[in-house]
Amino acid sequence: METITIATAKQLKERFLNVRSQTSKLTKPLKPEDYVVQPVVDVSPPKWHLAHTTWFFEQFVLLNFDKDYCVYDKDYSYLFNSYYETVGTRVLRADRGNLTRPGTHEIMKYRTYVDEGMCAFFDQNEELEDNVCKIIELGLQHEQQHQELLVTDIKYILGHNPLFPVYKENLQNTNGVSQVIGGEYKEIDEGVYSIGHADDDFHFDNEKGRHKVYLHAFRYLNRLITNGEYLEFIEAGGYQDFRYWFMEAWEWVKTEGINAPLYWFKIENDWYHYKLSGFQKVDLYEPVTHISMFEADAFANWKGKRLLTEFEWEVACKQGSPQINKNANFVETEHYHPITRQKEDSQLFGDTWEWTGSAYQPYPYYQRAEGALGEYNGKFMINQKVLRGGSCATPADHIRHTYRNFFHPHLRWQFTGIRLAESI
Repeated sequence: METITIATAKQLKERFLNVRSQTSKLTKPLKPEDYVVQPVVDVSPPKWHLAHTTWFFEQFVLLNFDKDYCVYDKDYSYLFNSYYETVGTRVLRADRGNLTRPGTHEIMKYRTYVDEGMCAFFDQNEELEDNVCKIIELGLQHEQQHQELLVTDIKYILGHNPLFPVYKENLQNTNGVSQVIGGEYKEIDEGVYSIGHADDDFHFDNEKGRHKVYLHAFRYLNRLITNGEYLEFIEAGGYQDFRYWFMEAWEWVKTEGINAPLYWFKIENDWYHYKLSGFQKVDLYEPVTHISMFEADAFANWKGKRLLTEFEWEVACKQGSPQINKNANFVETEHYHPITRQKEDSQLFGDTWEWTGSAYQPYPYYQRAEGALGEYNGKFMINQKVLRGGSCATPADHIRHTYRNFFHPHLRWQFTGIRLAESI
């Protein structure tokens, strides 16, 4: 069995502590009552995120590889298992908001208990087998996914409070750049391109199966669509014209009474929206966000364009942004909102996840892993659309060119946006 060195184990411990502390940092601005709320099924209470990410390390690392570890509470696997059928029964997702007990203070004690167990595990093992390191790294990447979910779920919770409370005072909601929009269409030649992850560094199993695809020539806009551009669609009657919408999307618009992005409100003649920094007038130069794939596609149709496929996006990103821009807007900037682009930034990373026109399907040669961890991605490969690029809520070291996010096309509580493309 391949092993890692003691120094590498120490680095893994340091990374573990950094990731765990970032999760705690994101919840510190909350009031006690904020931790328990679940307004809709897609949003989990912050308390549940804190417990679930802790349970992951207890369940898949400590209980499997530390013979001296004592489980904190035997009921927690039932309470905080998300979807792992292999592990056992669990509380239904829609019922997570009913978990007023155990209290938040008890969940904090649980996190401390498991963190101490993990630190002892690192310290007591001079060598860690390669498969253990991979599971720990998966747990850290999993927690970073939940950090993003924490930001978006907290925004949904506070953004549906009638008082629109501020998440955190003095947030920096600008990059110091004013009204730098511009933009042009970049061309990509037709040809055969390699898609998927090829290196040995961390990646999820849904990125595996590196393969060739043929792409026709296309061009893409080297920036995201702005609030001002989307407002033109609204004022042109885009939400009232069935011609731009999929049939299912049109039924969604009518049934749900959709007439603007999530968190947008028209007061007299002006549009306002909720940010984590408070209720503010819509900035026309910022990227539009909290857009469903239905809306993104309708806007593209209205403009006479289309969305990129996920393969086109990956090729365009590798050519147009081979390195992640050091000024990209990720969660570490603490904007917690998309910002006006800088001239040199095509916004292919950060700001908003970009809807693609591609269904979430397995790559050629994809193989689902055995056991509970094999449930991580494969079983969701139906009825969902792929998003690329990360957002202002994504940790900077969590994203890459081949990362595949996925959601149902009507969802918009995540920081999701629009990039236009067209065939040549």
